[in-house]
Amino acid sequence: MTRNVVITCALTGAADSPSKSPHVPVTPAQIADDAIAAARAGAAVVHVHVRHPETGIRSRDVALYREAVRLIRESGVDVVLNLTAGMGGDLVMDEEDPLKPVDGTDLVNAMDRLPHVEELLPDIATLDCGSYNFGDGGALYVSTTDMLRAGAKRFQELGVKPELEVFDSGQLWFAKVMHDEGLIDPPALVQLCMGVPYGAPADPGLLQAMVNLLPADARFTSFALGRDQLPWVAQSVLLGGHARVGLEDNLYLSRGVKATNAQLVERAVTIVEGLGASVATPDQAREIFGLGAAR
Repeated sequence: MTRNVVITCALTGAADSPSKSPHVPVTPAQIADDAIAAARAGAAVVHVHVRHPETGIRSRDVALYREAVRLIRESGVDVVLNLTAGMGGDLVMDEEDPLKPVDGTDLVNAMDRLPHVEELLPDIATLDCGSYNFGDGGALYVSTTDMLRAGAKRFQELGVKPELEVFDSGQLWFAKVMHDEGLIDPPALVQLCMGVPYGAPADPGLLQAMVNLLPADARFTSFALGRDQLPWVAQSVLLGGHARVGLEDNLYLSRGVKATNAQLVERAVTIVEGLGASVATPDQAREIFGLGAAR
């Protein structure tokens, strides 16, 4: 295999992971430090969420994004910046009264999910391509077709590449619809998200089937959760894709050993190179994903 593989590091996510590992970054400074360490370890792309510094709870606060991005950009370390735009899609429903407000709901419209993207203009931001049951209980992630079309159009206006987050085959279907409608500038960048309850299971045969359904011009990357994360690097690369690791999706380097983001990237580098591929630099990642010059 002779090609360049882009490694993305998803630094912190939105789950209650800081209570489970001391290595999960919380403050903007910690997130930036982990981004820099991941880049130095071989990640061409860092995927950024932010959290309330005092509580560790997920946040949409633009000021927190502003500070984390400033620290990353001023570090002098070259890395492609990928900001989540998926926050604001959480709906928790009461079993007896579905219209009753329930703690944990954070549901806003398509444009209100994007103020940090509009201000900071990252290279990439995520666009979650559909609604689905988010684990057990009453939690849903909400991303309607109207929301997605509005978000994709705004991304085009801003010149920010959408990473199309696909959690199941029906979402891939609609991602292709947006592509065919001209709402996604080529090449399409698709993240195949596997093993997130209750989206697509982390099954290699299913990954192959989803790859077969991609638009012809698409570049894809993929990840799986927990113990499947590191083996999934090989699954994705062998099918012609790129790979994502990081503490958003997995807290362990091996059984019982808590990982850092940099350690997960280092392990991904070993897997990619062991398959005979090369690890892409940030500039190579920009060329592969059609991002233009560094910002």
